[in-house]
Amino acid sequence: MADILHRVGVEHSSPQRVYDALTTLDGLSGWWAEKTTGDTDPGGVIEFRFGPGGIDMEVVELDPGRLVRWEVVGGPEEWIGTEVRFDVRQDGDWTIVLFRHEGWREPVEFMSHCSTKWATYLVSLKQLLETGTGAPDPRDVLISDWH
Repeated sequence: MADILHRVGVEHSSPQRVYDALTTLDGLSGWWAEKTTGDTDPGGVIEFRFGPGGIDMEVVELDPGRLVRWEVVGGPEEWIGTEVRFDVRQDGDWTIVLFRHEGWREPVEFMSHCSTKWATYLVSLKQLLETGTGAPDPRDVLISDWH
């Protein structure tokens, strides 16, 4: 098994504001995918739609201001059954987000692409919270011929 790991700090924010951006349709559509619908409560499924397709995440666990966990239930074959986790904590003037996309069967080239894309979306989350404007799909950074 292989995992994607990232860490990003959001300046002059709070764990609750970051948590809200990770757990509301408005928040998620502000940094990851503009076309976001679904049920953000535990047991619900959130549908993220991108240019070339979509990803469906079941909400597995929520701990307000601290933790968000999803399981991938629809999307690219390599993603099915993997988990996405955001651990959130305060560190002085910074709110730290520790990100994991875990449970990949093997570290294929597509995983490398997804790792870079996750990094761009985490920067988009940071921008949304610090400036009020993120860069979700379709306004995200195009990193290669894979979207």
